[in-house]
Amino acid sequence: MAAAPTTAAVAAVSPATNSSLSTLRNPKPPPFFSAPPSIPPNRSPLRLAARFGALAPVRSSSSASIPVDLSPSSSSSSPSSAAHPRSLKSRLRGGETLYGIFLLSFSPTVAEIAGLAGYDFAVVDMEHGPGGVSEALHCLRALAGTGTPAILRLPESSAAWAKKALDLGPQGLMFPMIDTPELARDAVAYSRFPPAGVRGSAHTVVRASKYGIDEGYLSNCEEELLVMCQVESQQGVRNVEQIAAVDGVDCIQMGPLDLSASMGYLWDPGNKKVREMMRTAEKGVLGSGRAYLSGFAMPFDSPDDLRKRGYHMVSGAVDVGLFRNAAVEDVKRFRMGLEDQSGDSDGEMVDGKDADEKYWSE
Repeated sequence: MAAAPTTAAVAAVSPATNSSLSTLRNPKPPPFFSAPPSIPPNRSPLRLAARFGALAPVRSSSSASIPVDLSPSSSSSSPSSAAHPRSLKSRLRGGETLYGIFLLSFSPTVAEIAGLAGYDFAVVDMEHGPGGVSEALHCLRALAGTGTPAILRLPESSAAWAKKALDLGPQGLMFPMIDTPELARDAVAYSRFPPAGVRGSAHTVVRASKYGIDEGYLSNCEEELLVMCQVESQQGVRNVEQIAAVDGVDCIQMGPLDLSASMGYLWDPGNKKVREMMRTAEKGVLGSGRAYLSGFAMPFDSPDDLRKRGYHMVSGAVDVGLFRNAAVEDVKRFRMGLEDQSGDSDGEMVDGKDADEKYWSE
């Protein structure tokens, strides 16, 4: 009978059984991590490759002509495929019109509900919402659990904010108040590693690279990232064609509220002059043939109206606004019920008529 494995041997095997396949194939520790403890004296190292053989994706041997790959990424119809949906950029290139929501509450629960509801993307709004990077991280994790791509809207267009946001691993960044092509080029540079840009590098340990586990991060992160520039002023509209033509700008996000404010119509975004300015900007973006057009629906401009005018990304609601509307309507229904009950108690109803009225009519 073979001797039972020693405690040291069990301890040596256990961590490896929970490691990813890439870790087993390349046991060299990534940068910034401490080296594993040295092997105690009089102990020989346990060689997993020799003992268990090469670890490769499990395949069925039932058919030589049609091998069945049972690894998690083998089938687009497998449950795990929901965790790896097509990127926003690939869907836009495929001609899809995407529908999303803005999240200002910074509630992970609300973010999770939004993802489960089926939105194509969610914009976590650090410009007007109360949260920062730490709060946004919780929302990104909730959205990731539903397979919903996240876009981070920055509070300002700066290298520092872009760097911290990109390290969280969103699929897109939205830069506010881009009025000139120079500002657009700056936004792109903030999103690129040197020499193409000025983004600071900590890719070996940040969430965007799965904390250094995703060895292919550097080869595809910039290709997959959606760079969105907000045009929301008269100056921005005048320069919109040049902004849309900047290499690396993927999408122009129209801002009707700020545009109306810049024109002197803060309380009247539906003003005819504001709408005419919006149409001018839209034609400039669509005519450039370079950037996609993105926008936010308004009471006078529905999501379907935006889609028909050529918008590629449409946001129809804000989480805070949805809850506000539902809460106000809920209270209103209750109070109306109280009023109806009060009116019914003034007199007995018989066959739909007040009892006194029925009596005298007879």
